Amino acid sequence: MAARPGPERAELVEMLAELTNKPASEVPERLGSMELAWLVHLVEQRYDTRLDLTDDQLAGIRTVDDAQEVFRACLTAPADG
Repeated sequence: MAARPGPERAELVEMLAELTNKPASEVPERLGSMELAWLVHLVEQRYDTRLDLTDDQLAGIRTVDDAQEVFRACLTAPADG
């Protein structure tokens, strides 16, 4: 199976706008635990996968850009097996 590209930054910002019920232009760059959990949930749904994130990966996600980088790495990594 070919690797799937991860979400674009704008897509992640739109997901966060859904959570906060604010325009995308007002979504803050910094992520709290609730915002991160929301993003993981929506990315898993939209990409029909389970993100098996390590504690280190989760701890390293503090911003939208961090989330994009980690999600892309997970979604493009070759599947085991």
